[in-house]
Amino acid sequence: MSVRRLLAAATATAVLGSIGLAAPAAAHVSAQSAAVDAYSLTTGRLVGTTAALVALAGVVSGGLSLGSSGTGNKRIRAIVALTAGLAGLIIGTLNLAVADGGPGTGNGVVGGASALVLGLVGTALGALALARSRPTG
Repeated sequence: MSVRRLLAAATATAVLGSIGLAAPAAAHVSAQSAAVDAYSLTTGRLVGTTAALVALAGVVSGGLSLGSSGTGNKRIRAIVALTAGLAGLIIGTLNLAVADGGPGTGNGVVGGASALVLGLVGTALGALALARSRPTG
């Protein structure tokens, strides 16, 4: 075999081999999810953020209920805090359970974790305020 034929065969093998190896790599890239911007609003981020805002409303309502001196609004605010805290806690936990990536992947992990923590605090404040607003006697 001449050197010329050997180089031609080696080149053909390299070109065909690279095309054969590039095809599965291209299929793998197209099967992956598209990159998500830091400012893109995905469904996961929307759910996580909404859950965090609901839980935050529970924390604020629970704090106002504990700080107020009356009994009428105090009991209603305590029930709102307990309900909003539990809703934020449950939705945030579910959002974290279905997320398949970490922070920054667009799955709402940061919002879900915030909702979980704020939901716990809102639930605790609501329960404490509800216990303190019970009529004595």
